[in-house]
Amino acid sequence: MKTKIIAVVGPTASGKTSLAIELAKLHNGEIISADSMQIYRGMNIATAKPDTDEMAGIKHHLIDFLDINESYSVGKFVNDAEAAIKDIVKRGKLPIICGGTGLYIDSLLNGITFVENSTDLELREELNKLAEEKGIEYLLKMLLEFDPYSYMRLYEEKNQKRIVRAIEFYKTTGYTITEQNEISRSTESEYEPIVFGLTAKDRQYLYNRINKRVNMMVETGLVEEARSILNSDLSETASSAIGYKQLLPYFNGEASLEECIDRIKTETRHYAKRQLTWFRRNEKIIWINIDELSDLNAQVSYIESILKNRGF
Repeated sequence: MKTKIIAVVGPTASGKTSLAIELAKLHNGEIISADSMQIYRGMNIATAKPDTDEMAGIKHHLIDFLDINESYSVGKFVNDAEAAIKDIVKRGKLPIICGGTGLYIDSLLNGITFVENSTDLELREELNKLAEEKGIEYLLKMLLEFDPYSYMRLYEEKNQKRIVRAIEFYKTTGYTITEQNEISRSTESEYEPIVFGLTAKDRQYLYNRINKRVNMMVETGLVEEARSILNSDLSETASSAIGYKQLLPYFNGEASLEECIDRIKTETRHYAKRQLTWFRRNEKIIWINIDELSDLNAQVSYIESILKNRGF
């Protein structure tokens, strides 16, 4: 008997948290956050981390539990989320996954396993230096020698972090990420998920929500939070959060606050577009257009009708 799970996914500022909380109230559920930045203590405003009032008494897992100088990974997330799911189910409750980090969600729900001890920080630093000195194409040629499939997958994207990780994985384990993924996907998942995705037919509708959210963040203390975070020892994972480093030019007297806030909005919109691109690959997601069904109660009613038919 597979474990039933509800997942609420989608881009930033689409209303995932509020919807997941309402579903948790109705189904005696608890929420497992699948957000790679809400895990960090102190990173509250920029990550749109729900506070106690917003949680409305619903228990949240994998949120606000890690220091910002600690790195995290998809492998750690899967292990932690699986433990949380077992705990939730053991107590007779329904696990509800909520978040926008697609790799985390897909890896968990598809039963992908991860190899331990596949990290070599010194090698990673060397590879990043090579990219700076010789360019990203040099690393791509290295990758092509032993993993042509990853090369083809990453060539257009040219994401240095993912290319470095692919090389690092091979150098530390002796086999490729492609081989790892094939092995993992041969294992059947122990979960029976139903995944709801929030999106908008009119992309500008979502972008307006993002702009409004960033403005609200500024009003509630984003600049002060960013100053504190940027003065701390950040892990590689935490340093990629949007909303902090974009304010550095302001703190350094190189740009106005308005210019930096606009940069945060732009970066967040780009991130939302990447999130949607990722989730669109999953044909099993049941999509809800928030510009057509904007009322939270209406979204819940729509989902309830589907859940009833699916036996949830």
